[in-house]
Amino acid sequence: MTGKSSPAVQISRFTATQKWTLLATILASSLVFIDSTALNIALPALQADLGISATQLLWVINGYALFLSALLLVGGSLGDLYGRNKIFLIGLGLFSLSSLFCGISQTPLQLIIARSFQGVGAALLTPGSLSILSSQFGSDSRGRAIGLWSTFSALTAVFGPILGGWLAGMGWWRIIFIINIPLSLIVLITMLAKVPESSNPDAKKLDVWGALWVTLGLVGITYGLIESPKQGLGNPIIITSLIVGILALMAFIRVEYTTKHPMMPLKLFRSSTFSGGNLLTLFVYGALGGALFFLPLNLIQIQNYSEIYAGMAMLPMIISIASISPLMGKYVDKRGVRLPLIIGPMFASAGFFLFSTYGITQGPADYWQTFFISFCLLGVGMGITVAPLTSAVMGAVSPNNAGIASGINNTVARAAGVLAVALFGALVLFYFNDSIENELGHLKISETMKNEIRLEASKFAGAEVPTLLPEDQKIVVKNLFNASFILAFNRVAYTASLLTFLGGLMALIFIHPKPEIKSMDVLE
Repeated sequence: MTGKSSPAVQISRFTATQKWTLLATILASSLVFIDSTALNIALPALQADLGISATQLLWVINGYALFLSALLLVGGSLGDLYGRNKIFLIGLGLFSLSSLFCGISQTPLQLIIARSFQGVGAALLTPGSLSILSSQFGSDSRGRAIGLWSTFSALTAVFGPILGGWLAGMGWWRIIFIINIPLSLIVLITMLAKVPESSNPDAKKLDVWGALWVTLGLVGITYGLIESPKQGLGNPIIITSLIVGILALMAFIRVEYTTKHPMMPLKLFRSSTFSGGNLLTLFVYGALGGALFFLPLNLIQIQNYSEIYAGMAMLPMIISIASISPLMGKYVDKRGVRLPLIIGPMFASAGFFLFSTYGITQGPADYWQTFFISFCLLGVGMGITVAPLTSAVMGAVSPNNAGIASGINNTVARAAGVLAVALFGALVLFYFNDSIENELGHLKISETMKNEIRLEASKFAGAEVPTLLPEDQKIVVKNLFNASFILAFNRVAYTASLLTFLGGLMALIFIHPKPEIKSMDVLE
């Protein structure tokens, strides 16, 4: 009888050190995965508890993702230079300590600062997880080990939204952060006692200027986009922030072109498949990261889903990705990456577009005729895309550059999410506030009450109707808040649909039927 052996059988073939390494790296990755997927569902509860405005809510997500994406390649380089375990454990310590401060935060500012430090910790922790795993497994067992790591990571992504929904529904959203502490202690003890240190003897000098410029660039653009709805696009601070961000990213490209040891070697982009794969990543993961920020707000605060139902509503998407991805891995080995990278984004584009057609539903009672269809299409599209995309990027460079190629692609995916949340956030807040302002002129209420409505509108989907309004006006204002949100959310859905369509177009134009590996891809 042929076929793949079960995870239990595969694990039994590993040495004791390899088993402990698997435990530590899987748990460490689970910290990041659970934190991300569970928190999105808990955002409405978190917003209500701390009185967070819409702009601050965007920073809660992007404060973390910004530093993670900007410093991800730096984290990998530091591990190669100074010891993977050492940098990994520093990241683990910073991540867990920041998680504790997230869990006990009493103000939006405290939470945003703690989330930013958590992102720095994740940037040191995340690349070390796979590099430590790779260092402890030989070529004959590395593939099986990474497959197990991916499988268990996918399972944490499945349970994350359910866990987040359940905890938020119980009023325990802080546990999402605090649960990281005991898990981190298990990882710490395992790493110190059971996993030997490793480093890369061929590692080059750290690209400090590259790290500084890319961080400044992402911070400048992110700040300008997120704060622009509140301060206005014409505000000198916003204009300066956007200009500084753009110039800093240009300086980053210049540094990467001229430095001897770049964190993002531009030579790799001479491969059209590598460039096309990263462009596809930028568009598709930007759409996914931006839209998934607003979907839980829509489900919970507008469509009246409970937190646990909102978490379960996303399961068709996550299960589809987890179940289709392994099948696509087999397909790619036989038929190549080009066709799935064209078709997958088109399915996702259709799923995103359908999100814009539902309006205000009857809640979970309408789920099977509405959001279920979109989540399935989105899951099928991403399931078709994920494995071939990784294969395309990794197959377009020489084996010597596989690690840096993976790091670049991961960084592009993370940065795409950061920029998309900022861009989509600016987009929806402009539309939401504009819709509120236009309708306020038609309401026969006092200017004082109008100002109170404007103040509540700063909470976006969490806006509440002022209690002093007459009952008939309360209904009008509530409908205004909901209709304005749906108007803004539909713009997000349209934009996400367009971005994923463009991702498929990038595959059609740039991805070749067979990966191209040229001598120029080999770094001197």
